[in-house]
Amino acid sequence: MKLGLIAGNGRFPFLVLEAAKARGMEVVVAAIKEETFPEIEKSGAESVHWLSLGELSKLIKVFHREGVERAVMAGQVKHTQIFSSIRPDWRLAKLLLSLGTRNTDSLIGGVAKVLADEGITLISSTELLEPLLAKKGTLTKRHPSEHEKKDIVYGRTVARHLAQYDIGQTVIVAGSACVAVEAMEGTDAAIERAGHIMHSLAEGGDTSTLARDLVVVKVAKPKQDMRFDVPVIGVKTIQTMKRAKATCLAIDPGKCLLIDGTEIITAANRAGIAIVSGDVEKGK
Repeated sequence: MKLGLIAGNGRFPFLVLEAAKARGMEVVVAAIKEETFPEIEKSGAESVHWLSLGELSKLIKVFHREGVERAVMAGQVKHTQIFSSIRPDWRLAKLLLSLGTRNTDSLIGGVAKVLADEGITLISSTELLEPLLAKKGTLTKRHPSEHEKKDIVYGRTVARHLAQYDIGQTVIVAGSACVAVEAMEGTDAAIERAGHIMHSLAEGGDTSTLARDLVVVKVAKPKQDMRFDVPVIGVKTIQTMKRAKATCLAIDPGKCLLIDGTEIITAANRAGIAIVSGDVEKGK
């Protein structure tokens, strides 16, 4: 069986490719010129085809020529790339004009529908990587403190409101106050921004009553489509948190990929960062 892989950046596409090959699948890669790591050429795929973000017609032609009827999207495509850098072909331009809202869900959901109309079914990006989905509970040696739990509860309330409008899926909280909200810049940039804000307060001798430690809360959307834009964290997330002096990370069980597996937990333990997956109010 052949599987089409629409590859963004990061390690995610490589993990999907390895898992698919382990199941005996032939993988045809559609590599995005603006995003995909060049190492994909040496990944053992059946074939690799390079195309730009706006070339939807070329993507369909490649998959038809290769006999691909099932495909998966894996890897990040920066939101700023999606909405500012692409030069759409006629098919994508037509899709863009039909969108009621120009957010990630509507755009990629529209692409998924176009693919389906062409006989190409887009499957869940986590179908081959289920072991990497976060399990419920505290994943690290350190459990969240009482004030971190309070920030998690507040942060989840804020993040779920944002997520339902597809604005972002991450908020950074300190002392039950929202310090930063993720938008097009992505999770790591939002964490860095929160760190800069707190650092500026400290440097200026500010007597703010805000707690200095930051809590990062990342949630799935209310109707998260697991075919694309799945919440992902990696070792890089932990490194960014450490620099920003963030001490706790809260995620949704079964809805967030630990892209670096147990290395994430090891990195968090070394940094003294707590990772909790699930509802802290009920001790889950």
